Amino acid sequence: MNRRHLLKCITAVSFLPKIGGFAQTPLFTEQESEFCKKLTAVGRVLELKEWYVWGTSPIYDPDGKVHVFFSRWPAEKRMGGWINSSQIAHAVADRPEGPYKDIETVFAPRGDGYWDGTTCHNPHIQKIDGKYCLFYIGNYNRKTDTKRIGLATADSLYGPWKRPEKPLLETGTENDWDNHCTSNPSFVRHPNGQYWLYYKSWNSGDYYNSKHPTIRGNRKYGLAIADNLYGPYVKYKNNPVIDYSGLGENRQLEDAYVYYQDGKFKLIARDMGIFGHNVGLYLESKDGIDWSSPQIAYHPVSFYRQEPSAPKHLSKYGRLERPQLLIKDGKPQYLFTASQGGQYMNSTTFIFRIG
Repeated sequence: MNRRHLLKCITAVSFLPKIGGFAQTPLFTEQESEFCKKLTAVGRVLELKEWYVWGTSPIYDPDGKVHVFFSRWPAEKRMGGWINSSQIAHAVADRPEGPYKDIETVFAPRGDGYWDGTTCHNPHIQKIDGKYCLFYIGNYNRKTDTKRIGLATADSLYGPWKRPEKPLLETGTENDWDNHCTSNPSFVRHPNGQYWLYYKSWNSGDYYNSKHPTIRGNRKYGLAIADNLYGPYVKYKNNPVIDYSGLGENRQLEDAYVYYQDGKFKLIARDMGIFGHNVGLYLESKDGIDWSSPQIAYHPVSFYRQEPSAPKHLSKYGRLERPQLLIKDGKPQYLFTASQGGQYMNSTTFIFRIG
């Protein structure tokens, strides 16, 4: 969202009915995107009794098989296990709908002294410059303030993987908007040849500038650009490129997946207050920096399937998160998401066919 667009939205807020000082009417028209209209639910895969499954990133191999890289952690740790026990696993299927087999651990936490010592999470797989590139996040203190993005590479989806000894992108300084972490990467090879890395962060200190009041913990998206795959990645001078904090009520988004198609940058993400917390957002941009008003990217699980009532231990039941695309010949074919629930009432992958 560019500055001009944000100011228009802030102006619009002042004319909305308010209760307790907060606008209660949506700031944007709740409209389905064309992306959303093309979705057909396939259903759940990777239902593993002993594991919570999250953040599944798919890719085709040269033989047409589908490989997925996903986060998993022991089921006995419940949902909170992602922050301190997650590992990245790999599985293969003959078709996007599965079944997926040959599940193996790719990366597990390395222990003391490593940037990814206590968790490995949220993989994002792409093929770049002839190499398979696995972006992921790690931490070393079981907390969010050491989350960092790393990049592992391999010549084959079966490995071996060259694992990074240090993060690809660090946080900003004390008074920056991204002083807490670098997280949830999404990569785009720009048409001009540059390497563009989008990342989520938020502020844990007293971040403030003329556009936005201080809201600690408000998730925003930044952009870092490099001339080489391995960096250095230089943060865009006018970051963050997506920032809803000025709209009030701590509105934000996360889990952004950015891709380039038909001369446009496109983005899908999880909504955190624009239309609600149970839908996805869809945005477009001509330059990858100034983004359109959001539309609905996808609905909650209940819109597509009738499932059992929510169990007490799953507070995010029915929500679809961490969207990732399976792309073929430059066009998205399938949408992979993460969702609590499934046969064992933990969390699984939920897939949609596109078109």
